[in-house]
Amino acid sequence: MSTPRKTRIAVVFGGRSTEHAVSAVSAGSILAALDSDEYEVVPVGITREGRWVLTNGDPQSLAIQGRRMPEITAGSGDAVVLPGDPTSGGLVVLDPADGARALGDVDVVFPALHGIYGEDGTIQGLLEMAGVPYVGSNVFASAAAMDKEFTKKLTAAEGIPVGPYAVLRAGATLSDADKERLGLPLFVKPARAGSSYGITKVKDLADLDAAIAAARAIDPKVLIEAAIVGREIECGVLEGEAGGAPEASLLAEVRVVKDHEFYDFEAKYLDDSCEFDIPANLPERVTKQVQEYASRTFSALDCAGLARVDFFVTPELDVYLNEINTMPGFTSTSMFPRMWAASGLEYPKLVSRLIRTALRRGTGPH
Repeated sequence: MSTPRKTRIAVVFGGRSTEHAVSAVSAGSILAALDSDEYEVVPVGITREGRWVLTNGDPQSLAIQGRRMPEITAGSGDAVVLPGDPTSGGLVVLDPADGARALGDVDVVFPALHGIYGEDGTIQGLLEMAGVPYVGSNVFASAAAMDKEFTKKLTAAEGIPVGPYAVLRAGATLSDADKERLGLPLFVKPARAGSSYGITKVKDLADLDAAIAAARAIDPKVLIEAAIVGREIECGVLEGEAGGAPEASLLAEVRVVKDHEFYDFEAKYLDDSCEFDIPANLPERVTKQVQEYASRTFSALDCAGLARVDFFVTPELDVYLNEINTMPGFTSTSMFPRMWAASGLEYPKLVSRLIRTALRRGTGPH
């Protein structure tokens, strides 16, 4: 009796965004969780310059070592490309000595990429053109969720509360009217970035121009938000099995401790400066409200697969949407898998469910 063929999955990580290293850490956890009896794994790293390389897939090499973050370089492996021909369904190795050789069909891609050129619809469009199923949202939802301006516009149209904000496109400055409307403090951030890169908390308008410049170093479009005094609450959402309604996880509360004023990059990944409560200690009606808003946000943006939706809950128990991440951090200690583990779906089963969902959905309109 022949042995059933394993599902061939390409885990793609690294990338050209500021979140290159975080993506690599996420991929290390995903690679460690994949059952070798069920999956044949093709670990593909993308360098900061955009070169695709076939790596050895060692999860340890993708872990944070002290304060050193992992890096994908041209020396990490052989160069590979994904053909644009939808009948090929595979990867090709580019070997200077032997020329190009087919690596074989890929059944599904797990694009563990965060930020631009990965979480923003770009790789999703490439995979759609190549006819290869992939984990996560499609081109539109990925792009809309990556751009915080359009996330707010689309969700506000669905009646989901968002806080006061202003958008500065390239070259624009904040008007006096907007300064008065938004008040202080302000949060200044790149409109299309993640992992808290480029975010500044502004308490004095004398510091505003420098904060805008720091955000524009990452993205020419800048989002300026009025600070909302409240607790930071997160909710994981999964696409329903077999096309059912989105499912919301237990909630998590993030509490920043030590010397960090907000949930910045160092607090998230390097300084062990956060405490978490899962489930969040909220009244039942507020918990249900957050879960409902999370599922509605997922649907409003036409998301698929997975998302983490972040909120503020004020002392008066009002709920405001902060943002949505269509490919949230996926380390074993990241909030998305931790919320689902607390909800009864352990990390390896979570990864397998996402792969099943992607294979069932396939590519094209759905």
